[in-house]
Amino acid sequence: MILPNVRASFGRTEAEWLVRLLSVGDERRQRHWEGVLAERGIDPLLDDPRTLDAILRQPTLAPLPPPLVVYVILRQTMLERGIESRALCDYVAALVLHFGEGRRALRIREYDDQEYRYLVDIVAEADEASGTRAFLLHAHLGNYALWLSGLFPDFIVARVQRKGGPGLDYYETLGQTGYRLAAGDPYARHHALHGLYDMAADAFGPVRRALNTFSDTYLLPKASAPDDRVLRQATNDYQDHTD
Repeated sequence: MILPNVRASFGRTEAEWLVRLLSVGDERRQRHWEGVLAERGIDPLLDDPRTLDAILRQPTLAPLPPPLVVYVILRQTMLERGIESRALCDYVAALVLHFGEGRRALRIREYDDQEYRYLVDIVAEADEASGTRAFLLHAHLGNYALWLSGLFPDFIVARVQRKGGPGLDYYETLGQTGYRLAAGDPYARHHALHGLYDMAADAFGPVRRALNTFSDTYLLPKASAPDDRVLRQATNDYQDHTD
């Protein structure tokens, strides 16, 4: 089960990196940011757009903790889309980090015998499942739909053009459904996740488009815009005006 726990994992190492990035070698700035950290905690440093600018100016990201880099990039990308919830950003960052490991994106939990490559297979099994497995399947339906449509939209649009596959709206609909069903499960309420899943369902479209920007700009950048990316961007722009 994916949990919004990336921010909670940040400790002294991450705080020192943030102060160093924002100080740019200036002692006065360092004292300022150390004061902010002491008085207000780590969030103001994570939320400041200058943090992302400083990260992008680094000659290499290798020394930086990967969860810190992912969270900061996603935080600014989501804020640009009007998504202000830190909890939702935390969850999306955890999703990106976990699903990027091995074959985790195909499984409803880290260790599970069954793998799912298609949303329809998750839906079919969820209809027959009960208890905890039904909850995990519904949550995974939302997660997997967001992962695919958020980070690999060009692949989806290309399949629409070449093979008549389902479009991004299909992934949004099923993703929202999965999160909504997960939110209504007693298991989610027991673990205080129901509000987060409802939020993910409500904001699925804007979050998906924020992940598109994250993928296009930082994860899978391309020198030119192919036809399928132009078409997808036109769809995004239209949805931005109708949300």
